[in-house]
Amino acid sequence: MLSPVRLRRAVRLAVCLLLIGAGTARAQGADPLVADLSNHLVAITTGFAGANVLLFGAVEGDGDVVVVVRGPSRTEVVRRRERILGIWINRAQATVADAPVYYRVAASRPLDQVAPAAVLGRHQIGIDHLDLHIKRYDKSVSDSDYLQALLRLKQRVGLYSAKPGLVNFVGGRLFRTEMDFPANVPTGTYIVEVYLMRGGEVASAQTTPLIISKTGIGAEVFDFANRQAALYGVMAILLAASAGWLAAIAFRRG
Repeated sequence: MLSPVRLRRAVRLAVCLLLIGAGTARAQGADPLVADLSNHLVAITTGFAGANVLLFGAVEGDGDVVVVVRGPSRTEVVRRRERILGIWINRAQATVADAPVYYRVAASRPLDQVAPAAVLGRHQIGIDHLDLHIKRYDKSVSDSDYLQALLRLKQRVGLYSAKPGLVNFVGGRLFRTEMDFPANVPTGTYIVEVYLMRGGEVASAQTTPLIISKTGIGAEVFDFANRQAALYGVMAILLAASAGWLAAIAFRRG
């Protein structure tokens, strides 16, 4: 017997696939690719432990489906540490511009079987094909070393995936894949790109936004701390001092 969670997922998937199937049946001869998300908003609340979003869709004709999820871009700093006299210190660093905070790929087949490296690189499909701009301040370390260090750090915290996930076909025309977001996923507007690949080229593509946002009391505190940083700092100091004073009184009475 299915658990309530699995039953809800099965019902949701069945309804979504029926809607997609009906839509593509009416739109035959139009776009050969149709895709959507089960949820366009991931709400981060107190106790958030990660989320799972279902991507589903349908294609007309043969082909492979590739899904790329990119988080907002930002500049990352990568530092090289060395041990000198038993102490680890930062000896060199580089900045990596326009690095997505989150990056995952899923495909119906291995990427090297879906398209040649030139096509994958043109669309930045796969972490080996990300177009990252590195500015290093120490010429003794190569761009490649800094890039590999960044990729390892991102993979270690679960924000990048070196191995593509799997896009499953249902009945030859309908497809689905699940996208996992860890508890430490950054907020912002994410872009979900879906590609239909035929003969090693992009036959059709679709882009869908996904919002990851803080909600509830945690979001209000976060926004207040960013808008009124000085006041937030004063309040934090007063709160800490009050807690220490109350603890001292309780200790003396005890």
